[in-house]
Amino acid sequence: MKRLHMHVSVPDIEQAVAFYSTLFDAPPSVVKDDYAKWMLEDPRVNLAISARARATGVDHVGIQVDSADELAALATRLKAAGNTTFDQEATTCCYAKSDKSWVTDTAGVRWETFFTMGDATSYGEDEDIPDAAPKAGCC
Repeated sequence: MKRLHMHVSVPDIEQAVAFYSTLFDAPPSVVKDDYAKWMLEDPRVNLAISARARATGVDHVGIQVDSADELAALATRLKAAGNTTFDQEATTCCYAKSDKSWVTDTAGVRWETFFTMGDATSYGEDEDIPDAAPKAGCC
């Protein structure tokens, strides 16, 4: 089963945790000094927030999958459609170990598809993910 993912960069982590905890009527499942995450079933979403000196607002959106096979299927569909992806294997990000495939949609929105294999003790590296070129042509 897939889960929608959103990552929002916030200026103040404590204020944002209070806001989203009220909105979802639930505390975050992960809380760090610079990061928090809600793994909600209703709505089925993985919402992450971080205060890591990036531009505030929606940083990226994505789809979290339950298996490496689901990740491969999504990445294969994107590539078959002519999209350029940026793939990462066994990366540490957001206090988790994951395999990922990144793509930029035709409006310039960064999408992350990922399979998480476990927790990590550090946030990981803030890598500059190259903008994968959107599919050529016009709709």
